Parts: sequence; C-alpha cells; structure tokens
Amino acid sequence: MLLADYAVVSDGKLTIVGGGWSQTGPQPAAFGIGLLIQVPWDLANTPHSFTVELLDTDGGPVILDVAEEEEAQPVAFGGEFEVGRPPGLKPGTPLDFPVAMNSTPLPLEPGRYEWRLTIDGQSREDWTLPFSVRAEEA
Repeated sequence: MLLADYAVVSDGKLTIVGGGWSQTGPQPAAFGIGLLIQVPWDLANTPHSFTVELLDTDGGPVILDVAEEEEAQPVAFGGEFEVGRPPGLKPGTPLDFPVAMNSTPLPLEPGRYEWRLTIDGQSREDWTLPFSVRAEEA
C-alpha cells in the first residue's frame, strides 16, 4: 500500500503520482491510495472481498461529519474481486490485483492515523498504512 497524490490502475498496472508520503496537513488535501494485492496461486479463481478503512490513533474507525439527511459511515472503501490464472503461467506464481482509490480532501484533526487492509475478514500488521496530520503552527 502506498499513499500518493493520485493513483490509477490502467492495463493491469498501478500509476502513482506523488507517492510515498506519510505526513500531510495542516490543511486537508486530496490524496490517493495504491495497493497491489498478490493473490496466492491456490486462491485464484475464487471470489474474495477486501476493505480498506481509516482508523484513528486508538484503532477506532474514523467517522466524519456528514449532511443531516445522511447516516454517518466510517471512512472506508472496498469491494469484491476474483483473479483468474492466465494460460501458460508457471504453477505457484502469485497473481497481481492492483487497486487505486482517490479521495477529496478529508477534514482530519491533527494526529496519527492508519489505513488498514482486510481481505476475506483477515488483516495483518503489515497491511497498514500509517500517516500523520500536522497541526497548524502557532
């Protein structure tokens, strides 16, 4: 996973612009997230689901203020995917599933946050993307 100014998937590849930052602010800024899910050979041709959610310093979901007529939802994105084995690929080779998400600026309070990836209900410590929002200087 990589934080960027912008990310897009084209022809099965990730294009990252302004990637690799871990600090932002104090003003909200638009951003993108690029991730490359490598599906093990034996899990190909099987439906999977993924979620990437924004967590605060305490590990709780970040919920932003929304319009009164909308129900508050955690900041997250995800979906379902299935990766097939192309003909001629050597058995045992992992298969790539690139994902890109772009967001408008999020009004986050200064502090530490992380994006956490969950696949098929499971997460690992290395499936996180921590970043900090700086406070305004006095």
